[in-house]
Amino acid sequence: MPEKILLVDDDDDFRSEFKDCFSEYEIIESASGEEALRVLRRPNEIDLVILDIKLPGLNGTEVLREIRKTNPGLGIIILTGYSSKDTAIEALRGRADDYIEKPFDIEIAKKVIENLLEFKKSGPNTDASDIKSKLERVKRFIRRNALKRISLNDAAEIAYLSPKYLSRVFKEDTGVGFSEYRLLIKIDEAIKLLTKTQYNISQIADRLGYTNTESFIRQFKKHTGFTPKGYRNEHKKTKKTSRSRKR
Repeated sequence: MPEKILLVDDDDDFRSEFKDCFSEYEIIESASGEEALRVLRRPNEIDLVILDIKLPGLNGTEVLREIRKTNPGLGIIILTGYSSKDTAIEALRGRADDYIEKPFDIEIAKKVIENLLEFKKSGPNTDASDIKSKLERVKRFIRRNALKRISLNDAAEIAYLSPKYLSRVFKEDTGVGFSEYRLLIKIDEAIKLLTKTQYNISQIADRLGYTNTESFIRQFKKHTGFTPKGYRNEHKKTKKTSRSRKR
């Protein structure tokens, strides 16, 4: 029997597209927060709520608070189209379990939904599993906000942990500190921009949140052994050689 998802969004086209992408689930639609609350107040078998932040009438944050009063254990994923870490933090503070950005990446959304349904099904059996879940949330938060300025305090807020404790368990889990992990994600993003776009080095540094291009160049070289320009040239050379061999 498929899991039941209550999708709360006032955009008819989005709801239709979502249903097509996630046909393995039974999707129950609500076009407003008030309608969603009425569904949840009746006897139901809802396994998960996917809730848009921007709704007519009650907004998503208000609906989230109301759901938590009567359904504290229900899985809730927030939909946000603002690409804002502040919006995500506010939702997670309100005890959402996770968030998905719109327009959504199907594979990312699928993973978030599957992980949460599995977690709710098995339940946090130990303190260790709960910490592991929070650390995974922090990692996703860093990856999704790689091009923004985020701090250890931001991550600690969404995980409901003290910054000091998060710093310690994060390093134990990943082998690197929070700042180093965030930097490695930035370097990965820089590589994508260098190999897949025509942005110049200054533009890439700016997109990655650097106020000083030289600082970006130094950090990139430290972690890859190449300057950004050198890395781009090497990539082009490798690509050209690969094409020649195919001929």
